[in-house]
Amino acid sequence: MKPTVHFGAETTPPEVFFERYGRAAAALDECGVGERGVFALMLRNEPVLLELMLAGRWLGARWCMINWHFKAHEVGHILADSEAKVLIVHADLLETIRDGIPPGVKVFAVAPAVHTRRMFQLGDGPWPAAQAMPDWDEFRDGSPRPTAPQKAPGAAMLYTSGTTGLPKGIARDAASPEQVQATLQMGRAALGIEPGMRALLSAPMYHAAPGSYALLAALADAELWLEPRFDAERTLQIIESHRISHAYLVPTMFVRLLALPADVRERHDLSSMKFVAATGSPCPPDVKRQMIDWWGPVIHEAYAASELGYITHIDSAEALRKPGSAGRALAGAALKVLSEDGDELPAGRIGVIYARHVATPDFTYNHNDAARQKLERDGLWTLGDMGYLDEDGYLFIVDRKSDMVISGGVNIYPGEIESVLITMQGVADCALFGVPDAEFGEALAAAVQPSPGATLTAPQVQAFLRERIADYKVPRLVSFHAELPREDSGKIFKRKLRDPYWAGLTRRI
Repeated sequence: MKPTVHFGAETTPPEVFFERYGRAAAALDECGVGERGVFALMLRNEPVLLELMLAGRWLGARWCMINWHFKAHEVGHILADSEAKVLIVHADLLETIRDGIPPGVKVFAVAPAVHTRRMFQLGDGPWPAAQAMPDWDEFRDGSPRPTAPQKAPGAAMLYTSGTTGLPKGIARDAASPEQVQATLQMGRAALGIEPGMRALLSAPMYHAAPGSYALLAALADAELWLEPRFDAERTLQIIESHRISHAYLVPTMFVRLLALPADVRERHDLSSMKFVAATGSPCPPDVKRQMIDWWGPVIHEAYAASELGYITHIDSAEALRKPGSAGRALAGAALKVLSEDGDELPAGRIGVIYARHVATPDFTYNHNDAARQKLERDGLWTLGDMGYLDEDGYLFIVDRKSDMVISGGVNIYPGEIESVLITMQGVADCALFGVPDAEFGEALAAAVQPSPGATLTAPQVQAFLRERIADYKVPRLVSFHAELPREDSGKIFKRKLRDPYWAGLTRRI
């Protein structure tokens, strides 16, 4: 575990990075975070964040990632629910969250690095709320290096997005040696992780997939270029300047890259790229095709979730043959589509997706094992995703069960309609959801983000869909938005679109 980490103009050599995360493990142990103990990290993408993840793995502890956009109430819930003993936080964020920090949590401050300050326009500080907190770097550097890692490596304690309530903490069992090896194999297949890779990561590491990408890259002794945030043109510059071979990008980043002016796109040499890993949300087929046309057959997508791990993978050639598919099951993954009664459905039939990978240890939700038990059927788990397998075993995801619209007793899957509407010329992105209807209980509504310069009307959208799908799937309401609201992962935040229609009503369907 000796990666080379580049951040802005600074490079941390492997030996220095190894020394730092060893001392970090000793420092955490000194604070009472032992094996299976929990410490929380509220940090932007910086080398110190990867250092602390590796320290937790070495110590056999659990590191709890906190979205650095969160406010005091949200942070307080996670710290209390996870029972974290230590919080390590960027100094400029402390003022916003300090009232939510539970008593007994030891807090360390980290001054944002120069590259972070520049990209977020933070200035030079100082930050008053951090002045009373011990400095993490000083505390770490004063600790001795531990002699040997724990036999059972530590892992992240992830929190669900919380779009239907307070986030739930995922507490996993310790991974067996066999599961550790299976995880490394899964990383090679789904993310392209390999020794000697020159990897670029700008997605926020507090999310499960970018965090696992960084960790697996470090375990492969990769050379990692870490960015505090995504910038489309800078991404092209870094790839060309440093001959990047691997990257983790989400579909929203593809869209922003494709939106660059043609002369900017054409001036950069991207021939060094070998493998681009994409997860987080389904990539629209047209967007993926445009990226493959531009970057070559290097675009790979995986279906994954915080609870499930990585389940499927699809490469560029398969994506062109099977547009819209999330791919076939990875080696070691069990994947089934079941009816509400638990019967396995034949090819082409939409049902609930159940899956599990041998690399993924069992888990529970902190203080809510009943919610965890509801996910399981015959040893497999579901998050309510709806989809089908085709005759070749390729998975197509049509929607989340929780997003399903029931209109007049008929089940409508918005994801199925979105996959059609996104192909309409002039539509940059879209989201469909249910709104109240006095006669049918729910009606279908569409929120559309037009492409730059495009002019669309509701009748045009409805006519386009009516030619391609059943009439009952055509939305009754169509609204247009300059920019659709998004979560940090890039997923469209449907709740923000849906909630105004249901405000003041006691029912949701």
